[in-house]
Amino acid sequence: MQRKKRKNILVILGVLILVIGIAIIGYLSDAYEPHQSAIEALQSTHDVIVTEGEEYIRFEPKENKHQAGLIFYQGGKVEEEAYALLMRSLAEKGISVYLVRMPFNLAVFDSDAAEKVISNQEEINNWYLSGHSLGGVMAASFAEKNPEQLEGVIFLASYPADDFSDAGLDTLSMYGTNDEVLNTKAYFDAFESLPKGKAEVIEGGNHAQFGNYGPQEGDGTATISVEEQQTITVDGMVEFIENTIKN
Repeated sequence: MQRKKRKNILVILGVLILVIGIAIIGYLSDAYEPHQSAIEALQSTHDVIVTEGEEYIRFEPKENKHQAGLIFYQGGKVEEEAYALLMRSLAEKGISVYLVRMPFNLAVFDSDAAEKVISNQEEINNWYLSGHSLGGVMAASFAEKNPEQLEGVIFLASYPADDFSDAGLDTLSMYGTNDEVLNTKAYFDAFESLPKGKAEVIEGGNHAQFGNYGPQEGDGTATISVEEQQTITVDGMVEFIENTIKN
């Protein structure tokens, strides 16, 4: 009787583990997919060469004006290709861009991914790290540990989770006024601790329109187009890089 009881318990535990495992796999495999416009932006043009590798997608401009490189961490559970249009637009401005591939589309699983890029690209003299939402949080985690490798950090609808003041890096923070995913209280609290921080508000922008993957659950409705929000974003990022670059 005891043996049968133990066997039943083991069977029940096995079923529970299986169900939990399936649920976790389902959660991790579910992600916001890129729209066609983003997929098309993965094609090389006369001005930008796009190279897809195992660890990152590289957008290389015809001319890198400042030997500057920007590494980008995607938002949580958003496929990295969804940011291809934004990344190519930055490359068209003369900046080498590296869109990192993250395990399960979550930067929390590889916050040090920037190291792989930096160590393999010796021709870049000035590095910037950026991320959207959760990607920005993880970008801050890397930057805090490795400030000597970077010139600055750019947060898109994001903020550092820990005190970032000791990093001593220039930072740019951009968010849309209609963003209802971003924790604005935590955002402003974090921004106050950034001694070299610059904030730029995008009127009418929301959380999802930094990428091209459609509406995001819980987000507000934007009153400007995706194209307009991304144009403002690119202009702000380029200006920040040009103003903070060291050589």
